[in-house]
Amino acid sequence: MPVEVSSFVGRRDELLQVQRDLTAFRLVTLTGLGGVGKTRLALQVAEKVRRVFPDGVWFVELAALGDPALLEQTVADALGVRDYSARSPLAALAGVLAAKRLLLVLDNCEHLRDACARLAAELLAVAPGLRILATSRHTLCTTGERVFQVPPLPAPDPDHMPGPEELCRVESVRLFVERAAAVLPDFEPDAATRATIARICHRLDGLPLAVELAATRIRVLAPEQILRRLDDRFRLLVGGSRSVPRHQTLRASIDWTFAQCTVLERILWARVSVFADGFDLDAAEAVCAGGGIERSSVIDLMAALVDKSILTEVGRRRSVHYRMLETLRLYGREMLRGTGEEPGLSRRHRDYYHGLVARVEAGWLGPDQVAGCERLRLDHANVRIALDFCLTEPGEHQVGLAMVAALWTYWIACGAVSEGHHWLTHALALAPEPTPIRAKALWIAGWAAQTRGDFTGAAAALRECRVLAEQLQYEAALAYSVRYAACAAMAQGDHSGALTLFEDALTRHRVLGDKVGVVSLLVMLAFCYCLRSDAAHGDLDHAKALCDECVERCSAVGESWCRSYALYVHGLALWKQNEYGAARTKVTESLRLSHALNDLVGIGRSLELLAWMDAGHRCGRAARLFGAAAAIWHTVGVPLAGITSLLSDRENAEQRVRRAQGFHTAFRDGEKLSPDQAVAYALGDNETITTRASLPAPASRAPAVTLTRRELQVAELVAEGLSNKEIAARLVIAQRTAEGHVERSLAKLGFSKRAQLAAWMAGRRGNRDQ
Repeated sequence: MPVEVSSFVGRRDELLQVQRDLTAFRLVTLTGLGGVGKTRLALQVAEKVRRVFPDGVWFVELAALGDPALLEQTVADALGVRDYSARSPLAALAGVLAAKRLLLVLDNCEHLRDACARLAAELLAVAPGLRILATSRHTLCTTGERVFQVPPLPAPDPDHMPGPEELCRVESVRLFVERAAAVLPDFEPDAATRATIARICHRLDGLPLAVELAATRIRVLAPEQILRRLDDRFRLLVGGSRSVPRHQTLRASIDWTFAQCTVLERILWARVSVFADGFDLDAAEAVCAGGGIERSSVIDLMAALVDKSILTEVGRRRSVHYRMLETLRLYGREMLRGTGEEPGLSRRHRDYYHGLVARVEAGWLGPDQVAGCERLRLDHANVRIALDFCLTEPGEHQVGLAMVAALWTYWIACGAVSEGHHWLTHALALAPEPTPIRAKALWIAGWAAQTRGDFTGAAAALRECRVLAEQLQYEAALAYSVRYAACAAMAQGDHSGALTLFEDALTRHRVLGDKVGVVSLLVMLAFCYCLRSDAAHGDLDHAKALCDECVERCSAVGESWCRSYALYVHGLALWKQNEYGAARTKVTESLRLSHALNDLVGIGRSLELLAWMDAGHRCGRAARLFGAAAAIWHTVGVPLAGITSLLSDRENAEQRVRRAQGFHTAFRDGEKLSPDQAVAYALGDNETITTRASLPAPASRAPAVTLTRRELQVAELVAEGLSNKEIAARLVIAQRTAEGHVERSLAKLGFSKRAQLAAWMAGRRGNRDQ
């Protein structure tokens, strides 16, 4: 859920009604004018009902998404559902949500109304514990939808002005005063000034966005001046006609804000509207400078737009990003169209993000790999807009194909195979010319197809790639076509045939001096030797030597992703040779790297292998690790990422653990852990880590506190996923008593979330089992 940076004013009745609606209906849509406060109301409702949903409240912002075909993938991304399998993102979502009790908030659905309606209907049909709260300027028009029209805030009638005390309680007036005080801390209106503010709110029809925009001007204008300017500027409101469409009222407010900007500020406002879902200073300078705006002045102009509440600063780990309310962005886009600059700005926007993608690809084998992944995740919406421009603008298809192909490392490392497949399919169809870029895109398409289990499609793409590469004498494409043919053979169990092809491809990569190709292929070749495990040929020793070479190459340049897989494969080889201590060291190091990259497949493989190592002597811990890995495979869609040769090893290890007492309880405990929590548990007392979320203490570091017998009973039920109401029913106590037990337990243990208490209980059982 996004963090709200300003107070929420009023809406008590609306909050209660929407909460009631969510109890009675599984799909509730908040409708109303842009700027009326649909999103803020949805966030407040979600916060109020959070405890009702043990699997959480999830917020999906759709304003920046322009292609309905990517809706399912966007929702899957927001829920952390990675798509490594052949199933569609919808199928992956359905599988994950089927047994969950959660609230999904879909914000800004109006431009994707039909797609959102279909998605809501299909998910609700398969997930009985799911509730959806949508915001849209239009109803979704789907079966079972409950529509709640969000009204403007109450505004006083100047002809029947309330008294000073009552004015203080009017919501639109309160909103104006609070927002004015935020920009002018010593703002304390007297009775006369509050009456003026009431007239302003009335003229603005109580629309929250309009009221807030007017309030921010208090720094330079007195309320009386604001009111007079509304009289002069907002001719729509003369006479207070109730027939004036509300969106025109809002537009008038934005028109007025626009008029308060200098000429250069207006130009920059219009130009930054080409960005979606945020941008940083570098992007603004590269795309928006020129044509009257010096590059060196962009920072001052952006500061002025922030000061006028047109742009909002969003703190990010490495740099500050800027965002604009969608209503303001659309207004700026309209202004941009009027200047005739839109085509050129869209092209410059595309060029900037094409350059970013190319830089991430070029720096993939190096210390900037993790930062590159994070940057592309942050700018995913802008990358999509750039790709869409390429594939819809005549004459830009080749650039689009090049950009899609340059994203291949991102598709791999960030679990976006389905989206990569989407863009590759479109780009290849639009750019049929026999170019080196097409050859590259074809081997990437072959890899994407086989990752999704489509070996027929993969073979066709790789075959076309080889023919084109030979025609163009493009040796790099030939090398990659051979390696992915080897991957297909390995995935289908032909290890000896795969080894021959891998060795051929490795020789080609070495001759070409392709460092990325060499290090990634060293892991693939090692993995294939490990899967074959032919003692007569020394396969496992050969695998370890290849992993050592890969780790050495990666460590020398600060690379993380290939190194994580090399360490995993090395650990697998050591485990097969019964060298358990050394194997554990390699795999835990791999787990740390995968976690830093947020690579779910890497995390799942490492958790799984650690479970195999614990099978037979630490069964409780092994069962929890199996459960944690199973949750990840359920999200990803393919157990062990589709490597069927490992399934027998997995089955043997799990069978040993299943015979132990308490397996099912421990397994369920593991399933409830988030990936962050699972990593913390797996590393145990060997590692102190900083994660992206608040983590429970590892089992061996359980806080030295004592819970009462009743508190332990309640904690056990929290770990089972029960709500306070369900706990009260189970133990035959009052719900308030159950709430008190939970709160005291959290306080004693120093936790803030129920999930932390659940993970602590899992660790406590683990200590008993061990």
